[in-house]
Amino acid sequence: MFDDLSLSHEEQQKAVEEIQKLMTQGISTAEAIKIVATQIRENAKQDAENKQQ
Repeated sequence: MFDDLSLSHEEQQKAVEEIQKLMTQGISTAEAIKIVATQIRENAKQDAENKQQ
């Protein structure tokens, strides 16, 4: 359901910045992307659930 999320340019920029921040902490690029993608999906799921209430 949340595998094809569309992000605005601003949201993409924030994701890139978060990935870069994680990488400066020694996390690999792949792991940083995975972490940020998971966060984005979780936020989208919560937003969808909140809209249903």
